[in-house]
Amino acid sequence: MPQLDSVQALEARSDSIQAALRAQLAVDENVLATLVVDLESSSLHFGQGMVALTDQRLLSLSPIGDTWTTHSLAPDLWLRSHDHGGVGTLELLSPTARLAIWRFTLGSHAQALKLHRAFDERIASLRSGRAPEPGEPDDDTSFSSDPEPVPSTWVLLRLWRFAKPYRKQLAAGFALTLASTAATLVPPYLAIPLMDDVLIPFQNGAQIDPFKVGLYLAGLLGAAVAAWGLGWARTYLLALVSERIGADLRTTTYDHLLKLSLDYFGGKRTGDLIARIGSETDRINVFLSLHALDFATDVLTIAMTAVILFSINPWLALVTLLPLPFIAWMIHKVRDRLRTGFERIDRVWSEVTNVLADTIPGIRVVKAFAQERREADRFRAANAHNLEVNDRLNATWSLFSPSVSLLTEIGLLVVWGFGIWLVAHQSITVGVLTAFIAYIGRFYTRLDSMSRIVSVTQKAASGAKRIFDILDHVSNVPEPDAPVPLEHARGRIEMRNIGFRYGNRSVIRGLDLDIRPGEMIGLVGHSGSGKSTLVNLICRFYDVTDGAIHLDGHDIRRYRVADYRRNIGLVLQEPFLFFGTIAENIAYGRPDASREEIVAAARAAHAHDFILRLPQGYDSLVGERGQGLSGGERQRISIARALLIDPRLLILDEATSSVDTETEKEIQKALDNLVQGRTTIAIAHRLSTLRKADRLVVMDRGQVVEVGPHDELMARQGAYWRLYEAQVRRVDDDGEEPPAITPPAHAAHPAGDA
Repeated sequence: MPQLDSVQALEARSDSIQAALRAQLAVDENVLATLVVDLESSSLHFGQGMVALTDQRLLSLSPIGDTWTTHSLAPDLWLRSHDHGGVGTLELLSPTARLAIWRFTLGSHAQALKLHRAFDERIASLRSGRAPEPGEPDDDTSFSSDPEPVPSTWVLLRLWRFAKPYRKQLAAGFALTLASTAATLVPPYLAIPLMDDVLIPFQNGAQIDPFKVGLYLAGLLGAAVAAWGLGWARTYLLALVSERIGADLRTTTYDHLLKLSLDYFGGKRTGDLIARIGSETDRINVFLSLHALDFATDVLTIAMTAVILFSINPWLALVTLLPLPFIAWMIHKVRDRLRTGFERIDRVWSEVTNVLADTIPGIRVVKAFAQERREADRFRAANAHNLEVNDRLNATWSLFSPSVSLLTEIGLLVVWGFGIWLVAHQSITVGVLTAFIAYIGRFYTRLDSMSRIVSVTQKAASGAKRIFDILDHVSNVPEPDAPVPLEHARGRIEMRNIGFRYGNRSVIRGLDLDIRPGEMIGLVGHSGSGKSTLVNLICRFYDVTDGAIHLDGHDIRRYRVADYRRNIGLVLQEPFLFFGTIAENIAYGRPDASREEIVAAARAAHAHDFILRLPQGYDSLVGERGQGLSGGERQRISIARALLIDPRLLILDEATSSVDTETEKEIQKALDNLVQGRTTIAIAHRLSTLRKADRLVVMDRGQVVEVGPHDELMARQGAYWRLYEAQVRRVDDDGEEPPAITPPAHAAHPAGDA
């Protein structure tokens, strides 16, 4: 448990640093780049600190302190960075002195490069005298959009986490590999007595001993059969293990991906994530099942062959090793090019999958605007870029492999020449030379095979790097250490001075609001006023950066995320339906619901009648994203889905904004059933859809400016009155009836605190 406690302490330290950094910033100050420094500069003790570059200054926090140091940006400052022994160093220098030094492990290397580059650009703008351009805020210190550092092959060692449960099978596979490799090395050794004791004496007039020949041939046959049997068992066992490691890797990555907060998905492309979980894990799986096994066989064969060669004749063995330094030098030179090349190929391939992920779900829009040719050209361009990058890499690889083969052939010629010289001087027999040539053939074949594995190893390292980028990302909506149980919420929501920032841009500021159990609240305001952000905070898709949101007296961050969200029903403006049957979509939140419960929810959502008109009723297949159903039908299925889980909190986000008047009436009837007895928060631009709200909350620029019932807010002639009048004028210009808002007679209407 001490290790777990240290991890929790680091996470708590990270959260406190982020909060402290936000507190240091001025209102108009933007963070351009951040660097996590995890080594104390003098003692190199581990800790957690930060260096932050803003558009005005450089802020730093020591890994073992709590005091922030500030250095104002000036034209005569510069940064110097270097690394040694796995420790990175960043220095802030002036013409007369070193102002600061920070040290970090190389896991923060990418962040250091980004900060250094951003600092140089800022200083260059100061030296040129032009006004610095506004920087791009660094929304998340855990990742950046800059090109990632070249992946090291050492990242493959992190796969041991997934291989550890199968260590017994892996040990058995290694033993089988050792035994099968030894069996393949027996035949060349038996060639020595066959040549020296049988064939050469026969040429000199001696008789052949049938028993001796039969014994040697039986040995050759036995070695071949043993090598076949052991090789089959080894390949089958390790293939089973690698498939399970690959399956565990995919499952773990997908499970972790689902637990990440929405802001992670906001910065990623769908095609890129699909490629990582699909093709990258498959690439790693192929490496483990085939190439890693071949590599282990190659190493064992080379090592055992070298031992045999030196035991037969050390001088001839030394001549055999002559090409090795040249091959090692070539591998070293080409490895870095392959690493960067395969990393670039991965990024370019993601561009191809991103085009597919954009076009196929949006095919209706593509066809509606007759943009098939444009999308085809976009795919062709991405594919051509992919081809270009592959061609550049193949140019390097195509030269490397034949060069290794040429060196091994030259080595074989040298061995032949030296071996003939030794036979001529009677230092070795013809049988020994024959065995030597046979062993060298195996030695150089395996050496050539090992050199080719460099390519697939770099591919696997690149894939593993992209997989661990997901697994290393920590959700910004963490689970509590000591969760408060939540079974049936009452539905009282209290917001106390809450604030929220997207990166360093303030979206919600100083918001206070109380919502009673069973009360319906309507959120109104201009686009961009913070309504959807507030709903996202209530759903805990994001966590507040200031203040707290309480449900039934407890901070919502004290509840398990899943327990909390089970009490929330969400009906969106664009309902998302999965590929499957109508019944499966309605029961998405409760997969164990009975058919009777599904039908009851559909009846309450006014969806039962149109479902029965479908060819297979509730068993009718819904196309991807609800293709084949109208917008109103999809919305009513979405309402039935929310009804089935019987939530205590209900969120309606523009639930009727994209349908016609008749469909809106049907949906409104369904919503009337849905909101009964539930705490409801509804967002709407059509004020008519909020006619049954107990209170209306008017938002502007991330703050609540008015709270109250319709009549009271109209009497004030404030922000709500202006919204209402603007909508009435717009409706009158369209020749339609103005929105009728009739507050319920039974509701009490406290004004609430803005």
